[in-house]
Amino acid sequence: MQRNKDGGQKLFKLFGHFNLILLLLSASLSAQSFKDFKTKQTKSFQTYKDERDNAFNNYLKVQWEEYKAQAGTKLYEEAKPKNILKIKEKEIKKVGPKIHIKLLKTPQIMPVKKQVVVKKDVNFNFYGSDLGFSVDDTMKNARYFPSNQAGIANFFSLMARSDYENVLKELQTTQEDLQLNDWGVYLLVKELASKSFENEDEVKLFTWFLLNKMSYDVKVGLSGKSVVLMHYSKKLIYATPSYTFSNKKFYVLSYYGRGKVGRLYTYKQSYPGATKEINLSLKQLPKFKKELKEKVLSFQQFGKKYETSFQYNQNIIDFMATYPQADYETFFNAPMEEGVYLSIAKDIKKYIDGKHASEGINFVLNFVQKAFVYEIDDLQFGREKVMFAEETLYYKKSDCEDRAILFSYLVKKLFGISVIGVKYKDHMATALYIPMKGDSVKDGKRRYVIADPTFVNANLGQSMPKYKSIRPESFIKVEKN
Repeated sequence: MQRNKDGGQKLFKLFGHFNLILLLLSASLSAQSFKDFKTKQTKSFQTYKDERDNAFNNYLKVQWEEYKAQAGTKLYEEAKPKNILKIKEKEIKKVGPKIHIKLLKTPQIMPVKKQVVVKKDVNFNFYGSDLGFSVDDTMKNARYFPSNQAGIANFFSLMARSDYENVLKELQTTQEDLQLNDWGVYLLVKELASKSFENEDEVKLFTWFLLNKMSYDVKVGLSGKSVVLMHYSKKLIYATPSYTFSNKKFYVLSYYGRGKVGRLYTYKQSYPGATKEINLSLKQLPKFKKELKEKVLSFQQFGKKYETSFQYNQNIIDFMATYPQADYETFFNAPMEEGVYLSIAKDIKKYIDGKHASEGINFVLNFVQKAFVYEIDDLQFGREKVMFAEETLYYKKSDCEDRAILFSYLVKKLFGISVIGVKYKDHMATALYIPMKGDSVKDGKRRYVIADPTFVNANLGQSMPKYKSIRPESFIKVEKN
């Protein structure tokens, strides 16, 4: 196996050979700047605060090995259709009891108190919240130098001697205050890093150091002279290259949807005690400051126009837009802002209360089929993007899985129905556990009736002709309320 020629040149006790390095850097470093660098880096060899850091810093200097990237897995085996079918409207048979939707009161939007922010070393706005963090000069002065394995060890060494504990406490407090999941924590640390350093490699190294200290299993490696940041995840992250160490997959999230990283030189063992994966599940929404905007959706059914209006938080939409391609369960089981749901549910209630169950459910199905323009993600975003239910409401255009996620959320909340996602090689639909005739699928011992939110004007129990005789590739479990 080839060795890392940049990062592993015996390291020859870097800090005992400053004269040789000075000659090599004379073209780019003044004598004074080099003296400053020497002073800062020499101090880094003093005793560390955390006993783990000395052993890990020494481990970082051991010869790194070469690893080959594994290409990102695609969400669909075949391309989704660019156009969708539309059939003639037809009344659905009246089946089931009459509906009376019960809703909680729409929560009042309380005025936000003026935020008092104490200016600190690094300050920035994070999805509407003005934040400040204590990043001392020791941390800010850390440099990725030289641009190889030794430089990474140097950066870590200086960071390990800094007053990083204050930053960690502030990050933990912010995480709790904003109710951030793992993805939110990563974005927060990354933003702090980008406001603390201009050099992109140093941004990644600062992020790596802090996440390791927060017990996240995160690694760095070298692709040429560039730093590569990798996150451990138990679940598959689609369209994202990865590397495997000790049967654990680490994903290069900065390369999501961008193709291959290539060969990488890095270390195998993780930072001691850093065992947490980056879990992309979104069980509760972040508590971001409200930046409310209004939207109206409408569609026509049998010549009559139906409308619903709601207010959404732009900060939540912006947060969701950053998400990589997690597993489908993440998107199917994520919440919607309560105010958004109740506004839409209140309007739907006006139209379906007093109707039979089949009519009410079918109304929601037709709403999702017709209130949005169909367009595949490649045309809209230039890549595959699964949307959360609230994102589908926000965007004018969407494709099959986006509508399936929105529809499943609405019928689960409105009617308490068991629902599953139905995935084919090039399409996504849903199916409901209801006593009706029509096209269906079987998951375990249960028979589920097909409801396709992309098949315009199709009623419950109507599959697209192409999928009537095709066995689904998989089913997505949608958790109950």
